[in-house]
Amino acid sequence: MRLPVLAALAVLTACGGIAGCATAMGPQAAATTPKTAPQSAPQTSGAAAAYSPRGMVASANPLATEAGLRVLREGGSAVDAAVAVQAVLGLVEPQSSGLGGGSFMVFYDARTGKVTAYDGRETAPAGATPALFLGEDGKPVSFISAVLSGRSTGVPGAVAMLAQAQKEHGAIGWDRLFLDAEQLADQGFVVSPRLASMINGRAPQGQTPDAAAYFTKPDGQRYQAGDTLKNPAYAATVRRLAAEGASALYEGPLAQAIVAKLHEGERPSAMTLADLKAYKPRSADALCRPWKVYSVCVPNPSSSGVSLLQALLMLEHTDIAKRGPKDPVAWTQIAEAERVMYADRDRYVGDPGKVTVPIEGLLEPAYVKERAKLIGTSAGPAPSFGLPKGAPKVGPDSTVEPGGTTHFVIVDAAGNVVSMTTTVESIFGSGRMVGGFFLNNQLTDFNFAPTDKDGLPGANAVAGGKRPRSSMSPVVVLDKKGKFLAAVGSPGGSAILSYNLKAMVGVFDWGLSMQDAVALPNLVARGDVFSGEVNRFGPELTAALQARGVMVKEGQNENSGLHGVIVRPNKAGGGGRLEGGADPRREGVAKGLE
Repeated sequence: MRLPVLAALAVLTACGGIAGCATAMGPQAAATTPKTAPQSAPQTSGAAAAYSPRGMVASANPLATEAGLRVLREGGSAVDAAVAVQAVLGLVEPQSSGLGGGSFMVFYDARTGKVTAYDGRETAPAGATPALFLGEDGKPVSFISAVLSGRSTGVPGAVAMLAQAQKEHGAIGWDRLFLDAEQLADQGFVVSPRLASMINGRAPQGQTPDAAAYFTKPDGQRYQAGDTLKNPAYAATVRRLAAEGASALYEGPLAQAIVAKLHEGERPSAMTLADLKAYKPRSADALCRPWKVYSVCVPNPSSSGVSLLQALLMLEHTDIAKRGPKDPVAWTQIAEAERVMYADRDRYVGDPGKVTVPIEGLLEPAYVKERAKLIGTSAGPAPSFGLPKGAPKVGPDSTVEPGGTTHFVIVDAAGNVVSMTTTVESIFGSGRMVGGFFLNNQLTDFNFAPTDKDGLPGANAVAGGKRPRSSMSPVVVLDKKGKFLAAVGSPGGSAILSYNLKAMVGVFDWGLSMQDAVALPNLVARGDVFSGEVNRFGPELTAALQARGVMVKEGQNENSGLHGVIVRPNKAGGGGRLEGGADPRREGVAKGLE
């Protein structure tokens, strides 16, 4: 069952013959699909897409992809496979996501055409106060001190969210979904190069007593790439989850262990057993808006998907679709759209259960058109936030949002689709472990300073029971008939929005394959900072961008880990087929059912 662990990209793709593909690629295909003759793109991975007549899993680790495929082969749904994928990722990619973290899922139901957004974002304990991350002097503590403290952890939401979605859309038993994770934890899995680099890196969370005990071999040396790592505690946890359901995490011994762990140290958490038991995931119609001839669907706030929609709509007011990936003007337009997007996002987006988020105002056509006027062919001054209709009076934001996240896309044989971004926040979360998994540090996604100098709270200020703002924004795209067309998403902290934006532009404006689109250079523009991949842009394009005021410097953002799937016309006729892409910057693989 064990696969060789890959250090680089492997791309296989699938679909065709799945329910919905034929209708999605009917007579209107030319009007509802991107250009079918991909342009060349700078610094792509060179991996060729493959096709299959059945479902697909694209995830950040080949072991997780295989777990999802196993579930699909047994007749499981996309949501069933998502549970298996998450369970394995939490074991083999613990630096990014896990049972102790949170997530957002966008689900497309092929039978009804409905798109649902599931919110498994962590919540602050009821006893959390605006002074959560303030020291005795009343000033914010250092970021690392906050991360390593018990106060950084929110009530985990990923497991509860998956359980709700699986109850509504599962096709096989919940107890069948943890077999791969249990076996890999018991028998051991091969440490990948990326995990090894994190184990042997300098992140403080990797130096905690829990992490050191887990990642140190009997000979006193840390695990290296190619070593076999076992986690019997994780195997016991997933066995308990399989037998008892999600409640095993929120009540009983595991819940007691979580609370005890978070009460250790000089800055203990206020979390109680009641906080864990009271956690409820959210679900609602996804936030969808027309874009070109498509419909783009993202999660609702506290996700920042609304901001991604705003950026896409602003770029419709430019000529970017007539340009291409080697055009410095096109990249300048992307950068300027990002700067406006972040200015508004940082001001207004938060937990709608606690603050007013002006979603309609941010996406109102007149407002979008006015904000799009700030997008030029050269970089202008850093934009300030706008004043959309319904905007509350809130203070500025200074949230620090590091990366430690992953994304996967699953399409099952019936045409149902999961696009899910999931995280423990920073590398190895808070560095604290319970039951073989890391606990998140998600509450450091709040603004540490509760108010500005005038006493005005920010939209993302700490409050008891509140969900911190997230950049996670998994995407599902429908064609003009309301059928599934594409799904994409990425990790990357606050850069997630930029990574998703460039992939969407690459596929739908520039006609690239999904693989070439996710491999495009990354450019993250926020305020006066233009952070990018100079080597991938190359010297000529970098110089051309700098001549336009886009002073690209090698960035400090978490690398992207984009995964995407799109339905393409089947050249042989008989409907459509799926084309997938996996980011060459990580170890992901997209693979279809044979």
